[in-house]
Order: sequence, then structure tokens, then C-alpha cells
Amino acid sequence: MHRYIEGIATIFKEHTNTERAAWSKAYMLHQFEFYGLVTLQRRKLSKTYMQNNPLTSLNEIKVIVKECFNLPEREFQYFAIELMHFNKKLWQPSIIRTIEYCLTKKSWWDSVDHIASECLTDYFKLYPNKIIPITSKWSQSNNIWLQRSSILFQKAFKAKTNTELLSKYILQCSNSKEFFIQKAIGWALREYSKTNAEWVKKFVAIHSLPALSKREALKRITDLVYQ
Repeated sequence: MHRYIEGIATIFKEHTNTERAAWSKAYMLHQFEFYGLVTLQRRKLSKTYMQNNPLTSLNEIKVIVKECFNLPEREFQYFAIELMHFNKKLWQPSIIRTIEYCLTKKSWWDSVDHIASECLTDYFKLYPNKIIPITSKWSQSNNIWLQRSSILFQKAFKAKTNTELLSKYILQCSNSKEFFIQKAIGWALREYSKTNAEWVKKFVAIHSLPALSKREALKRITDLVYQ
């Protein structure tokens, strides 16, 4: 185990909560092991550790992140995502390969949405010329988590949302039977409705979307009646 991971592992073990660990494991359908740390507690411990143990090498960060994604306890994957984001000042375009690795390794909504909402948002703000080449590939892939990420990465873009791209990726996935794709479509539209409700109402009205996606999209819009 990398010495950096050994340090945070010691801290996680010291704060193990077996009762909460069992609850978390059941909540995540027994896919992962847990130490049982509460989210705010874990984030505070992780941030303090990263502040007290600064890293200066992007390559080392990539190594640590990948190793964390091969450990059984889910807290290590959360730590890896936060470590990447904490060190974004060191990012280079190549970090996207590590981000994609994390999206496709031990994939579930918790890690994928965390990456999409933080790492991807900031990466594409730093390297906007990478948006179309990367997200178009993801949208057309057979991996539902990459597809979900292509739909959600603009969630925090607000007025800077590229609606042409959002529309394209949603429609490419609109026939999917996957719950996590249908949910992502609705979530992305609901978030954008906070910025441009009229665009979302029109989009939902003129396109055939799954019922779940429609419900999610229109949660914040109360004056639209649809069949």
C-alpha cells in the first residue's frame, strides 16, 4: 500500500463505526465494504490530512487514486475523488484518463455523480476544447456510467450550459431502459430549469422522454401540464 494511503487508512480505522458501516453496506446493496464514517466527518478528516500532507506530483496523485479504487472500503474511493479535486492546481489535460478510470471502476451512482459534479465540471472549465471529443465518445459508449457523466457534467454550468450538447446527449440516450440514465436525464433538465425553465418546458414538450425523466425534469416547474 502506498505510504500516503497508509496514513489516511490509519485515520479511517481509528474512526470506524461498525453499526454505520453495516447500514452503509446494505444501503449500497452490499457492493462495497465501509469503515462507517459519516460524510461530513470523513470529508473533514480527509481535508485535514491532505492539507497536512501536501502532494506536488501529479503522477503520484494518479498512482494513489488508482490504488484507492482497488481497495475494498468505499471511503478510499471517496478519498481518491476528493484528493484529485483538492489538487486541481496540479492538473494537466492527461488527468482525464484517471478521471475516466474512476468513472468506470467500482462504478455506482455515489462515486460517478461526485466525479461528474466536481472533477468533470472543473476539468472542462479548465480545458473547454476537450468537452466535445471526450463527452461525445462517452455518450456513444456502451458504458452507462460514461453516458450518465456526459449528461450530468454541465449540471453546474447554469447560464453557460451548452444546450445543443445537452439536448444531443439526452436524445442519444432517451431510449435507454436503464434507471440511472433516465434519472440522469431528468436531473440534468431539472437543474437547468433553475436557469431557463422555458427551455426545459419546451424540450420536454416536444421530445419523447421516459416518464421518469419527465417527472424529474419538471419537479421545479409547476405550471406545465403534460399527458
